[in-house]
Amino acid sequence: MIKRIIYSLLPIVGGGLVGLIISDYMNYHDMIKPPLSPPSIAFPIVWTILYILTGISYFTATKDNENNKELDQIYLLQLLVNFMWPIIFFVLKMYFTAFLWIILLLILVIVMIKELLKNNKISGYLQIPYLVWLLFATYLNIGIFLLN
Repeated sequence: MIKRIIYSLLPIVGGGLVGLIISDYMNYHDMIKPPLSPPSIAFPIVWTILYILTGISYFTATKDNENNKELDQIYLLQLLVNFMWPIIFFVLKMYFTAFLWIILLLILVIVMIKELLKNNKISGYLQIPYLVWLLFATYLNIGIFLLN
């Protein structure tokens, strides 16, 4: 039960730490952005909601089976890849590498959703907003790469 709680809180804690790490490097307002780009205030709000959903999804999926190695591995791997993307994009300013990285993240999230659906349908469905947002973020990423 302790592992479930820790893993469920990991998205919020990790996302918060990454936010602190990249805060001095944020240059979103200086970038030429593609159409439909949201204001910068939208990002922390959306990511907080998505990280909460991710934690709830994991917690719900593991309620009947706390020892699912495949789910644990894909969950933790996609979180690691997720947390690295803003560092690649904002700190290192490697926009094309960040684009390739977010493609990897999309693949991992799709695999995670499939694994979640095996354990608990609702857990898998809770990740649909995450997947949709990542698709939008991919559009923004490639747009910023091409325009800057």
